[in-house]
Amino acid sequence: MPHEKSPHSPVSCYVVAPASANTVAKLALGLMDNQALTTVCEAIGGQAVPVVVFPHVNLAHTRQPVWAGHLDALRTAGVRVVYGEDVWRLFEPREAPPGRPLPGPRFSTPLSRSPAAVAGCR
Repeated sequence: MPHEKSPHSPVSCYVVAPASANTVAKLALGLMDNQALTTVCEAIGGQAVPVVVFPHVNLAHTRQPVWAGHLDALRTAGVRVVYGEDVWRLFEPREAPPGRPLPGPRFSTPLSRSPAAVAGCR
């Protein structure tokens, strides 16, 4: 119940991975149409808990006129955006080789440290 103390320990970092182009857009615009987006958008707005986002998109998504603006908005809000050719090579739709592993070490390294170190993951 809302008036009861949470049975869960406090969150030290939010990781949104993999994030679709739709999810990235909603986070950048502050559109909270489900509980997960609401929670992460509150964390972005509150700036008390680090947020990491890994956009899992293709080249067609990145050519949308507003794509760069969405990434800029997240970065300006203090979100650590794990993105770029050095992280995850992008392909045209349906041309990526199957079975590519997600870039796990980019997430697990900052998250395996103490909560104080995690705060620096932005």
